[in-house]
Amino acid sequence: MWLINLFLYLFSFVTIWFGAGLIISSIEKISKRLHFSSFAVSFFLLGILTSIPEATVGINSIIENDPEIYVGNLIGGILVIFLFVIPVLAIFGNGIKLAHELDSKKILLSLAVIIAPSFLISDMKITIYEGLLMLLLYGVLSYFIEKKKGLFEHIEDGIEHFQPYYLRDFIWTITGVVIVFLSGYIIVEQTIYFADILHVSSFIISITLLSFGTNLPELSIALRSIHSGKKDIAFGDYMGSAAANTLLFGLFTVVNKEDVIIPNHFFRKFIFIVLGLGLFYLFSRSKKDISRKEGLVLLLIYILFLFVEVL
Repeated sequence: MWLINLFLYLFSFVTIWFGAGLIISSIEKISKRLHFSSFAVSFFLLGILTSIPEATVGINSIIENDPEIYVGNLIGGILVIFLFVIPVLAIFGNGIKLAHELDSKKILLSLAVIIAPSFLISDMKITIYEGLLMLLLYGVLSYFIEKKKGLFEHIEDGIEHFQPYYLRDFIWTITGVVIVFLSGYIIVEQTIYFADILHVSSFIISITLLSFGTNLPELSIALRSIHSGKKDIAFGDYMGSAAANTLLFGLFTVVNKEDVIIPNHFFRKFIFIVLGLGLFYLFSRSKKDISRKEGLVLLLIYILFLFVEVL
């Protein structure tokens, strides 16, 4: 029986890679035809679309009356993105240039919104009012990012001058998203299956294995972007996806309608999150990029985090 599960697991990695390729190529074409930054499209559109697996897990966790799952998954997603996926992009993509996309203030604002859920649950619970605050923070960040890039103005102009190939690119994008969603769903299911065999607690599963599984679209886009040389799409996706985690966190908390109590061993995870995002900000300010060596430092912190959690 477990051989079938293992086959589905490995096959889903192949299909999620293919789906990520469709998304990247389509987003690049849309960006060029509508004359706006691929970073802006990736931040808003791709960042939210690649968060579909997280949304799926969150909805199911609320239905099953187990909100700790979406909490652990979204918090763990921050660690995966900044301490694993971005370092992989930096190490194998010969660094990530940031100067032409976000200045220090925009990066700092983005990181403040991204770390907000971790900060708000540092008292071991999250309330509806804090959920509303997270929604507000995401709205503020979106306003400042969009204001600089003028994304919505370009979209309006693109609608006025609609061409048939816009629809074709959009269909290919949605096709890629569907493939990523279905593959991500299978991967998450199989991750939980193998975690059950290992008898690991649900919160630990969510913040380590499950968060890694639901961020496989981001990892696939990283590898695809390195191969195609379009790293601005990947970086925009990561910042947008991490910020979208705050959006989803707020939505699920409000929809849950009850305070969510967090296990008392969250503090050490909070330390890793602050350390990881703090180093990322310092590295991004130093030379306006994330070098291979700096990516390696971030990756080592993630390995240390996993080592601590296993112990």
